[in-house]
Amino acid sequence: MNGNPDLLIGGAWAHAADGGLREIVNPADGTVVATVDEATPDDARSAVAAARAAFDDGAWVATPVAERAALLVRIADLLERDKEELAHLETVDTGKTLVESRIDIDDVISVFRYYASLVVGQADRLIDVGDPAVLSRVVREPIGVCVLIAPWNYPLLQMSWKVAPALAAGCTMVVKPSEVTPLSTIAFARSAQEAGVPAGVLNLVQGSGAVLGAALTDTPDVDFISFTGGLATGKTIARVAAEHVTKVAVELGGKNPHIVFADADWASSVDQVLTGVFLHSGQVCSAGTRLIVEESIADDFVAELARRAELIRVGPGLDPASETGPLVSEAHRAKVEAYVELGISEGAKLVTGGVRPSDPALAAGSFFLPTIFDNCDRSMRIVREETFGPILTVERFSTEAEAIRLGNDTEYGLAAGVRTADPARGERMVRALRHGTVWLNDFGYYTAAAEWGGFKKSGNGRELGPTGLAEYQEIKHIWHNTAPKPAEWFKSV
Repeated sequence: MNGNPDLLIGGAWAHAADGGLREIVNPADGTVVATVDEATPDDARSAVAAARAAFDDGAWVATPVAERAALLVRIADLLERDKEELAHLETVDTGKTLVESRIDIDDVISVFRYYASLVVGQADRLIDVGDPAVLSRVVREPIGVCVLIAPWNYPLLQMSWKVAPALAAGCTMVVKPSEVTPLSTIAFARSAQEAGVPAGVLNLVQGSGAVLGAALTDTPDVDFISFTGGLATGKTIARVAAEHVTKVAVELGGKNPHIVFADADWASSVDQVLTGVFLHSGQVCSAGTRLIVEESIADDFVAELARRAELIRVGPGLDPASETGPLVSEAHRAKVEAYVELGISEGAKLVTGGVRPSDPALAAGSFFLPTIFDNCDRSMRIVREETFGPILTVERFSTEAEAIRLGNDTEYGLAAGVRTADPARGERMVRALRHGTVWLNDFGYYTAAAEWGGFKKSGNGRELGPTGLAEYQEIKHIWHNTAPKPAEWFKSV
C-alpha cells in the first residue's frame, strides 16, 4: 500500500511480476482508499515454491513447539497494539461498522492466543501393546505446505482461523485474501514478519481467484488447501486438488434457518432475528436469513420485525451513528437487487425494504435497505439460495415436526437457531437439526475453542477448536522395539 510492494514471497516484499495494480474502493462512498499489487500466476507459483523450500529445509518444522507458540503470542501482541489501525482498514475495505471491525480484531487476537496455548498442551499418545520392550506412540507432525484462501466479508478474521493453527502446527503457507478486501491481511503479514515469522514460512499474494487459482491449487507442491467462499469455487478446488490427492477443507456458505416457537421470549427473539440477518448487511455465511416462525404468532412477529427493520440506521461504517453499513461493492448490490426482483416474481410478499435508501448522502455508496419477504416457501429460489445480503424470508409452521423438516430442507448445513422456552423441546430441536452450529435461544456467537464448519454442501473439515489444529497435522505411528531379537517367523531360513 502507499507505493510499498504488497506481495510477500520468500521473506521479501515484491511488486507484481507484470506491474499489475488494483484499486481498492470504499463501498461507503466509492472512493479509492488504496492501490495494491495484483499478483500474476508466476507470482503465485513463486510463493508456493518459497513455502515448499521453507518446509523442506526443515528448520521451521524442527522449531520447538514452545517457540512456535511464543511466536503466535508475539503476533497477538502486535495485533493488539495495532487494533485501531486494523479495524479502520477492515471498515474502509468491507464497509462494516467500526464497532464490528473492532470486535473482529479482538476475535483475531483471541484465535492466535488460543492456538498458542493449545499446541503447547499437545502430547504424544502412548499405546500399551502388551510388550514391555516395545514403545508405541502416535505423534503429530505438520501437514506441509498450505494454501489459505479467505473471503471478503471477514478478511482477517477468517484468515486467522487458518494461519494461526497452520503456524502452530509447523506448516508453511501461501495466504491469498480476496482481491476485493486485501488491506488488513497485507497489514497482518507485515506484523507477522515483525513478530519473527521466518522467511518463506508465510507468503502473501493477492489477486483474482480466477487468475491465481490454478497456480495455487493445481500443483503437487501443495499439501493442504483451506478455502472459505462460494460453493461453485469450492467444488472446483476440490476437483483440481483430487488430481494430486491434496487434502482440502472448505467452508462454502449456508442458508441458515432461525426457528421461533410461540413460547419464545418475544423481545429477545425480535432482537436476535434482526441481528442474525442484518448484521454486516447480511454478508455473513451464518446469517439467519430464513425465519421459520410458528403460525400462531407469525403475523404479529413479522409486523414487529418490519417496524424495527425500518428503524435500523444504514450508513458509512466510520460514522458512529451507523448500525449497518453498505454492501461490499456495486456488483454485489446488483446481485442482491436481482434476488429482490426474483422474490417478487416468485410471489413472495415484500413487507419492507427491497430498495436503495433515498438519503442523498448515501447515493455514492453501495447501500441497500433491510428487506423482509413474507409468504415464502421452499419452491422459491430466494428461500433456497444464499443471497448474501440483507434479505429475510419468512416461512411458517404449525408443529415441531414441521419446523424440523423445514429447518433441514436445504442443501446447506452451516448454522441454525432455535428459540423456545421449553428446554426439552429445545434439546430435541438442536439434536434433530443437521447443521454444524446450532444456537438455542441465541444467535451468531462462537468461540475459538469450539469447532466451526458445516454439514452437506456447506463444506467439509472444521476450523477452530482442537480439530482446527488437527486439520494442519499428519498423524504418525512410531513403533520402537527397544530389545530387538530374531523374529523366527520363517523356520527354514
